[in-house]
Amino acid sequence: MEEKIIRIEGLGKSFGDHEVLRKIDIDVEKGEVICIVGSSGSGKSTLLRCINRLERQTAGKVYYHEKEIGNGHREINEYRSKVGMVFQSFNLFNNMTVLENCMAGTRKVLHISKKEAFDRAISHLKAVGMAPYINAMPGQLSGGQKQRVAIARALCMNPEVLLFDEPTSALDPEMVGEVLNVMKELARTGLTMIIVTHEMGFARDVSTRTIFMDKGYVVEDDVPERLFTNPRHQRTREFLSRFIAG
Repeated sequence: MEEKIIRIEGLGKSFGDHEVLRKIDIDVEKGEVICIVGSSGSGKSTLLRCINRLERQTAGKVYYHEKEIGNGHREINEYRSKVGMVFQSFNLFNNMTVLENCMAGTRKVLHISKKEAFDRAISHLKAVGMAPYINAMPGQLSGGQKQRVAIARALCMNPEVLLFDEPTSALDPEMVGEVLNVMKELARTGLTMIIVTHEMGFARDVSTRTIFMDKGYVVEDDVPERLFTNPRHQRTREFLSRFIAG
């Protein structure tokens, strides 16, 4: 059996009286590419934010290598250095160049040398096709380029798991493909990834597991070959009906 990197047990999250996540149980094993799909408001992004401790759950536990992640600031920062996140809005530092964006975290958090941080940044920027833009400012880049830089920046931390929160939803349609292609290449490297996405074709073709969420519940968690062709639950069939029909 593969080692569980992340284990989510009985996770719940409420905002006031509004229950957003309900009794979520998910194991994440090394090398898995898990796509989380579902309607807007189903709890997908909140789940991802709870996994990365950007939101504090109101019930349940998150384990990393079987150690529960507590609420200590230092503990959470150390955990986040291993479990990175790519946001839909890029979250680049607008006052830094592409290169500086990719070096900042490794210098400040990992305390590696300037040369190692530079070499690591150049390597990952090359991998996502952004090496020619190392001196550009984020304001000079397209949305697709910004997202590729954000992915390179996350990779510079050498994360064990990378979380993607709808990484293409803020992009113009013609830019979606360039980001999805980078993510497909990452999946081939064996990096463990959890991806919240509306791109059903990508989820079907790239994920090793697909999770369908509805109203805060995990309704179905299966290999994409089954979930996209013969889902067990009526709600999953309704959600995927247009995609399957197409």
